[in-house]
Order: sequence, then C-alpha cells, then structure tokens
Amino acid sequence: MTNEVKINKASKNISENTKYLSERLGVKKSFDVIQLDVEYAGRNMTLYMVDGFVKDDILHYLMRYLSELTPDKIEENTLDKLLKTYIPYVEIDKTKDLDNVVQMVLAGPTALVVDGIDEVILIDARTYPVRGPQEPDTERVVRGSRDGYVETIVFNTALTRRRIRDRSLRMEYLQVGRRSKTDVVVCYLEDIADLEHVESLKESLKAIDTDGLPMGEKTVEEFLGGRHFNPYPTVRYTERPDTAAAHLYEGHVVVFVDGSPSAIITPTTFWHHLQHAEEYRNKPLVGAYLRLVRFMAVWASIFLLPLWYLFAENPGLLPPGLEFIGIDEQGHIPLIVQFLIIEVGIDVLRMAAIHTPSSLATALGLVAALMIGQVAVEVGLLSYEVVLYLSIAAIGTFATPSYELSLANRLVRIVLLLFTAVLGVIGFVVGILLWIIMLARMKSFNVPYLYPFIPFDYRGMRDVLFRAPMPLKNRRPRFLHPKDPDR
Repeated sequence: MTNEVKINKASKNISENTKYLSERLGVKKSFDVIQLDVEYAGRNMTLYMVDGFVKDDILHYLMRYLSELTPDKIEENTLDKLLKTYIPYVEIDKTKDLDNVVQMVLAGPTALVVDGIDEVILIDARTYPVRGPQEPDTERVVRGSRDGYVETIVFNTALTRRRIRDRSLRMEYLQVGRRSKTDVVVCYLEDIADLEHVESLKESLKAIDTDGLPMGEKTVEEFLGGRHFNPYPTVRYTERPDTAAAHLYEGHVVVFVDGSPSAIITPTTFWHHLQHAEEYRNKPLVGAYLRLVRFMAVWASIFLLPLWYLFAENPGLLPPGLEFIGIDEQGHIPLIVQFLIIEVGIDVLRMAAIHTPSSLATALGLVAALMIGQVAVEVGLLSYEVVLYLSIAAIGTFATPSYELSLANRLVRIVLLLFTAVLGVIGFVVGILLWIIMLARMKSFNVPYLYPFIPFDYRGMRDVLFRAPMPLKNRRPRFLHPKDPDR
C-alpha cells in the first residue's frame, strides 16, 4: 500500500499541476498524448492535448496571440484577461479539478496550465475523424432526404436541431462509464414530452455502472431494457434525422451516444417497429396500402411456416379445395428437421454476406442458390414446398423495418414450429397465446408494449392500421401524454 498523496485541486505552482497531469495522462507512455511546455509574457505555461483530436490551425492561431503578450498586459487579473481578452475562442472554460482536466483532455479539448493561477483553462478546439452524413443502408427511401447520423455526437445533434427550430428543444449532456466517460445526450421537446419520463430516463442513464460502452447504444439498451432473455426490443433505433424529428414532435425522447450513428427512441411499442419513413413519403392512400402490405409480410414471417407445417402434417384440417397446400413428396428427412436446417442455413448465409467482400458477393449468391435451390431438392435434403414457404417467410423478415424486431420474430417462428411439431394443433394455439401474453406483459418504460391493441384504444389502433393524413395536425399519441389525453 503506497502513501502517495493524490492532488485533486489545481495549485498556483505549475510544477505540481504538471506532475499530476503528466502522470495521470501517461504523457511518456502514450505517444499521442502531448505535453507542450511554453513561455508567454514571462510566465511558464503548459499545453496538454491528444494528437488527432486537436485542430492544428486553431491551436496555432491561439499560440500566436499568446506569443504577442507582454508581462504588463496580464499582471493583474491574469485569468480573466486570458479568458476574455487574449484567447479569442468561443468554447473556453476553466476548472480547479485536475481529475476533470484529465477527463476533458482525453475527450479532445486542450488544457492550458499557467504558472501562478490555481485554475486550468480548457479550450475545446477538438475535431474527430468522421465520415460524411449519408443515407442509412437499412432505412432507404425512394424520395426524401439522403443524410443520416454519423459517429460524432455533435454532428448528430446539429442534424436534429436543423429540423426542429423550436425554443423548447432540449439537449442535456451526460457522461456514462466509469472509465470511458462516453458522451450521451438526452434530447426532447420540453413543451411536448412527458417530463416524468425524461427524468426517469436520465436517472436510469446516471445509474449505469460499467467500465465503458464498447457497443455504444446497444450497451445502453441492455441497461435500460433489463430483459436479457426477452428478444423483443423495447427501444427503437434510427439513423435518419427526419425520423427522429418526427418522434420528437410526437413526444418521444431521443438518446444519442457518442461513437454510434444510431439514435435511441423511447418509449416505443411493438407497432413503432413496423413503421417506415416510406409510408409518409407518399400520399395517404398509398402510404396506407404500403403499411397494410408490410403488416401482411410481417405476419407471414411469423405464422406462415408453423401454419403450413400444421396442414402438411394434418391434411384433414384443410378445407375442401385447398388440398394443394399440402406436400406432394414427404422426402427422406422429416419436415421439422428440414425447416430447422434451412432456418439455420439462411442465418449462416446472412452472416456470410456480412463478412464477404463485395467483390465476392456474386460467388456467394451462386453458392446460396445451390444450397437452398434445385440441388438441395434433388438430393432429397429439402422439398419444393419447404423452400417456397421459407422463402416467403424470409421475404417477410427482410420487409420488417426494424432489424431487431425481425430477429425476434424469427426466434418466435422457430419456437412456434417446435410447439406445433410436438403438440400439433394444441401446440400451435398455445404457442400463439403464450406469445401474445408475453408481449402484453411487456412494457417500454411505463408504456404497454402492445398499446393500443392491449389495452385497446380505438383511435390509437386506427392510427396504427392506417396511415393518417397530415399527422400531428390535431393530436399526438395518447400514451405519451397520460395526464393530457386530448393534447
């Protein structure tokens, strides 16, 4: 056990400050942490910065101003004169807490330590490597804006504020992670959002006790959701600023995590994961049609395979005239095993597509065609009907706007298949009933997951099923405003 005395507050002796900061920042151990000792106006000064985060041109500009100082100019009220007169920059601050200085330097700002001053000047002249705001791959639209969120939190908040020029737009800054000190911003419209939910969300974020957020927003979701064995997402992700803005106008709260291009929307229901910007980029009638088709595809991705398997194993359940729905040739492998093989095969192909270079994508497509195509049928591994109905279900999975919801629905489909294979009609019915009960018991914060279906609300359910014209003109979602339902 060492008797090392830790200095937390800045001293007027620059050597004490630099000794503490250099040790905590690991100046001699990390090549990219720079300690620059300078002398301006007859005073010793030290700059701390991280190479790659600092804007060289701005720092050179400030150093030129400081080099023109003379001792008589800063003899009295040195700190105030430096802050207000001789350091011409917008984002500038001061602090006495040396631990805070360490955190700020590692986040990007430059620290200026001046001999004779018991405070450290922080100059936020930082920049991050960033890609351009481009349209997200998973939320493309035929007609609409092509910009999307990036990995820098300041850019994301600016893209959002560009679309919401409202005086009540609030963006509250937090840091999460004992070691990472990841920047997190809670965004909401103060005049519209439920402030109790906002406070509850901020308290949940502050209560996160972990070293860091290596997976960004996904790590935050695990702490906020808390349902580790439930595959269904309780928050919605978006990389589109217009989608985030639309939810903010409704009263939702959006969370940005630095280093992630996905914004977290809370609270959300099951039906929010089935919405897509394309529906609102068309006329109301066309948007309603697209939503109806999307719902049909999603329901097919969950129920089509278990239902067909039930009819294939029990032909007597088919009504007259629908006998063709069954299977012509049973094949050498049981149907349930065929379904499990092709389900796993599609997931393997999906993962292979992610890791395959674009130059080899064509070759992967040929392999996939052979794997689940004619060859697999001819050798007796799969039957024609299994390939057909699994293809329809897969299309419905890919048509689901939320990637997280599509994966959860796929797991439910497999469980329903197993229930149906073991218990027949009873298993199919019981499986669906358990699925509905599970969703009905879920909550996204304090909002029922299946609302407005359970508990039923006619107006809300109408808005779910049909794309309403001129949204937000007369009302906002009732569940977001429990104290003011007519808002």
